[in-house]
Amino acid sequence: MSGVGQSTDGAAGQDAEADGEPPHEAYLQEIETEEDAAPSAAKHPRLELEDMAHDSPVKSSGEMCDSKDDAEDAAEVTQQTAETGSAGEHKDTERDVNLNQNGAESEETLRGVEDNTDAEKNHSEADSVVQHYQALDFSQTPQMLTGSWAEYTHTAENYLRGCKWAPDGSCIVSNSADNVLRVYNLPPELYILKMTEGDTIYDYCWFPKMSSTNPDTCFIASSSRDNPVHIWDAFYGDVRASFRPYNHLDELTAAHSLCFSPDGSQLYCGFDKIIRVFYTDRPGRDCEQRPTVVKKQGQTGIISCIAFSQCQSMYACGSYSRSVGLYSCDDGSPLALLPSRHHGGLTHLLFSPNGYHLYTGSRKDSEILCWDLRDPGQVLFSMHRNVCTNQRIYFDLDLSGRYLLSGDTDGVVSVWDTFTAPSDGNEEILQPALHVHPYMPLVASSSGQRKFFWPSGSEDSESDSEEGT
Repeated sequence: MSGVGQSTDGAAGQDAEADGEPPHEAYLQEIETEEDAAPSAAKHPRLELEDMAHDSPVKSSGEMCDSKDDAEDAAEVTQQTAETGSAGEHKDTERDVNLNQNGAESEETLRGVEDNTDAEKNHSEADSVVQHYQALDFSQTPQMLTGSWAEYTHTAENYLRGCKWAPDGSCIVSNSADNVLRVYNLPPELYILKMTEGDTIYDYCWFPKMSSTNPDTCFIASSSRDNPVHIWDAFYGDVRASFRPYNHLDELTAAHSLCFSPDGSQLYCGFDKIIRVFYTDRPGRDCEQRPTVVKKQGQTGIISCIAFSQCQSMYACGSYSRSVGLYSCDDGSPLALLPSRHHGGLTHLLFSPNGYHLYTGSRKDSEILCWDLRDPGQVLFSMHRNVCTNQRIYFDLDLSGRYLLSGDTDGVVSVWDTFTAPSDGNEEILQPALHVHPYMPLVASSSGQRKFFWPSGSEDSESDSEEGT
């Protein structure tokens, strides 16, 4: 078995690089924070949007005034608190007034009020993110802000294999052929945090509840050949925990795909004809096994990709046998097995935000299919792209679910308007040079592929090479 993954902090001796065009000055002024020295990687807090969520105080339910005088007193307290601008003092002052008027409240009542306040606060923050979401505008020419190129030239035949934004949008992680995960801050800061795996990285994903303001939620899961599943600390690049899957021969086996449940309590790992579910609070080898083939019926092949629906309690699995299965989150029972429409093994799955549609893509297949989950087995439309290799080519939707973006083997990112898609396919509305930012009009792209050269040293190989050209 290969050695356990090692972390390397790339900050020392490395300058933040922008090898291409300089970042757009107007945009940099918008995302600039009040701090002069920006912390590294996921340490960079999102100040602007989170402050917006706390502009208006949240008043907890259950706080009432018994008389007119009491109401006037409470109004005076509220007015004074609003002038100071402190929502926290507002809640504490109102609670003290109510305690003096109504007597000592029980701990259960206080606990219930605090729970309601926390729930309202979380709901307000979620609404704030959606409210301040900036939609993608394709009427304007996309402008490159910054990039990283020199970092991937230290190893021969190195190339990028994908990138993914953090759920809070503060940073981005990339995967490359040198078996290293690199974390970058949101431009213009390109501090690099390296996490080195022991072998080829099969899959990786962010913790869905990740927030740069809470270090306990900043971690990344990754799976590599002949290694257990590692949980990496996105602050320092250390291995925080490991999940060790074993096969029926009690041999350590690597997961081919990874995906956290929406609440982050479980980590789903894909294997040959089986899904293993680990609980994130219990590292080790204990897991729940969910076979995808029972009595020679079901979804065969290696589970190559997993995706969860944000609206229904179900998840989808794609396999290298060109099949797509829908399963219940509760017990893993199969809900539907979609017909094989792809020409190659599945490499990526994605649910629409409303949960009605499922987008699937495969290797060596020029189509991205949109399935109607209200009528399982029915393909609404297909979107064409050029994919002629076995490499995993990702695609992504914006927050509204309208625009779908995908790269291809020609180095082109295509965008489709899914709201106006005809049943016989959809024309591209843009072809500029991937992963869409959670709430800002930003798109991250990575490019590269493996190249095979003719062997040198013989006249026959040289003549074959000339004929092939």
